[in-house]
Amino acid sequence: MALQDVCKWQSPDTQGPSPHLPRAGGWAVPRGCDPQTFLQIHGPRLAHGTTTLAFRFRHGVIAAADTRSSCGSYVACPASCKVIPVHQHLLGTTSGTSADCATWYRVLQRELRLRELREGQLPSVASAAKLLSAMMSRYRGLDLCVATALCGWDRSGPMLFYVYSDGTRLQGDIFSVGSGSPYAYGVLDRGYRYDMSTQEAYALARCAVAHATHRDAYSGGSVDLFHVRESGWEHVSRSDACVLYMELQKLLEPEPEEDASHAHPEPATTHRAAEDRELSVGPGEMTPGDSRMPAGTETV
Repeated sequence: MALQDVCKWQSPDTQGPSPHLPRAGGWAVPRGCDPQTFLQIHGPRLAHGTTTLAFRFRHGVIAAADTRSSCGSYVACPASCKVIPVHQHLLGTTSGTSADCATWYRVLQRELRLRELREGQLPSVASAAKLLSAMMSRYRGLDLCVATALCGWDRSGPMLFYVYSDGTRLQGDIFSVGSGSPYAYGVLDRGYRYDMSTQEAYALARCAVAHATHRDAYSGGSVDLFHVRESGWEHVSRSDACVLYMELQKLLEPEPEEDASHAHPEPATTHRAAEDRELSVGPGEMTPGDSRMPAGTETV
């Protein structure tokens, strides 16, 4: 039997859990300690990494990411989803602490839904990026780690923004975030074109993430591919990263060359012409192409 039924005891907190995050100065740390210093000294230091990318082109925005969630040297989840939908025309890639990314995307979903109900239409991608940047900047210095690329389609067409937890907000055509981003940028910078076709964009995104997972120890698992169109976002595919990299390597292997003797047989007239030339030259004569010493000048 529960304690409430025995002694009519009631919990002192009758309001229930609050859906709002605490204020920037309301974190529970020991008295007299600075929150930033306390978290730097006593907070967990676990290496983590990922590979996420997004780029804008003529037919929309492509978002791709690996699926490995790492916690130090331990693979916490090999099949996590690092591309989170916000609404029908907006999604974002997540890099950083998984709990922070999931929490702030739930907050963003709630705030955008409330603005849609008040204004009667969805906010633009730029407004969503500005809102997320403003909300997270209040917690600067509290070890918040969120790096995201917001991909969407609004009245201005395909849009792409990068937002970091310190309040940074950038607009661009190509973004790659995570420990595997240097390898992904190498592939993207070489093959990106704004006027590429849809299949070329799919192949470029898969190739970039697959090469990054091969070189980066903290990235792996599978490759998730999303496409944001004017009609909404679409989950294109989830491919195994190792199998995808092996298939790409087979495509890049050169075809075996045939034996030169079979491909280009030497004509027999060449040997006959050489023999006739040797017979026509005397023992003391020397042709311009002959490098042998004349018989009369040989030293003993």
